[in-house]
Amino acid sequence: MPISAERIRADIDAIARFTESPGGADRPTFSNAWRQARDYVIEQAKRVGCKVRIDAAGNMHARPESVDWSTPVWLSGSHIDSVPRGGDYDGVVGIVTSLEMLRAAKEDGIAALPLELIIFAEEEGTTFGLGMLGSRAWVGDLSVEQLSAVRNAKGENYIEAGGPHDVRPSLLLEDAFDARRYLGLVEVHIEQGPGMWNAGVPLAVVTAIAGRKQYKVKLKGVANHAGSTSMADRKDALAAAAVCILQLEGLANGLGEQTVITVGRIECHPNAINVIPAHLEFTIDFRSPSQDVLTDGDAQIRQRIEQVCSRRGIEHTIQPTEDAPAVQMNADLCANLTRFAAKIAKESATAVSGALHDAAILAPHLPTAMLFVPSRDGISHNPAEFSRVEDVALAAGVLLELVVTR
Repeated sequence: MPISAERIRADIDAIARFTESPGGADRPTFSNAWRQARDYVIEQAKRVGCKVRIDAAGNMHARPESVDWSTPVWLSGSHIDSVPRGGDYDGVVGIVTSLEMLRAAKEDGIAALPLELIIFAEEEGTTFGLGMLGSRAWVGDLSVEQLSAVRNAKGENYIEAGGPHDVRPSLLLEDAFDARRYLGLVEVHIEQGPGMWNAGVPLAVVTAIAGRKQYKVKLKGVANHAGSTSMADRKDALAAAAVCILQLEGLANGLGEQTVITVGRIECHPNAINVIPAHLEFTIDFRSPSQDVLTDGDAQIRQRIEQVCSRRGIEHTIQPTEDAPAVQMNADLCANLTRFAAKIAKESATAVSGALHDAAILAPHLPTAMLFVPSRDGISHNPAEFSRVEDVALAAGVLLELVVTR
């Protein structure tokens, strides 16, 4: 079947033009740019003879017109929302791969390709403060009440912001995910790390997705004069946080391969040059492909922060904000993808995803796997993000081989 790298490039370039601000992809979920990107994909799918529907959680689905919605098919897609000033390939690659498969099948005279393209709503988590809302709501992991509790920068909750884009809370249960309609899910995505690019590998079968624990830590010291308070008499919340952060960096290095801990946001008060910091908040993002490591690391994170704060006379609280388990991909599906990759791509590898994806949400409900294509220099969530369309075309060819093989 005629998979076209140039058509894939044209789709990526077209979607990249839909952005709230120049200098990178900026598509918050339910924004005008997000809706324009979704409408573009809908238009392209309809051009190749697909029917389209939006489920009650706000996810878009497209199937060949001749394939009934109740007929079991393969599910494939990703997301079009982005982080602020993100890249043009994150999520988008998974959408245009499925779109190109539908085009290629039509050109080859296959009117009933057993494939459903899906655009999951709000994967990144930067719009509402919680990731993978569309997939979680679709499979029943989030209630209407939970979707009403998260808010965007405008103060709108998911239900309010999603209303004009066909989110229908009253139909969530009726329109929920039904495993009987699907043979499995394969999500194509960029690697978002340097491993494949450095190794010169064009394609990898993902065997597991790392779990993630996130926390908000609050430290309370005492504000005091920077010149009149001796070093021995200080209760400096920022100095305590600095020690905690270094402790966490060392902890990650000792917990095992592919385990990472990141402090990504710090808020310091009163944030004045001549005042000892009294209040400080920082976030922790802790990931590992091993559930045992996640459990052990959780205890060690709490212990180390407690020890640092106790020594320095600093009050503290640790609030968990997310707990996503490590997920293994379906072994049989991974084996089939590896077999087809050997045929189509000639050279491939296996990988573990350090980033979370909608595939992790579907995996407990459906045979699920992922295909990675390399990211140049490992850069992602950045306007410099880049992946070769030739590699994306290889992934499309491998997935198409899976879909058409009986």
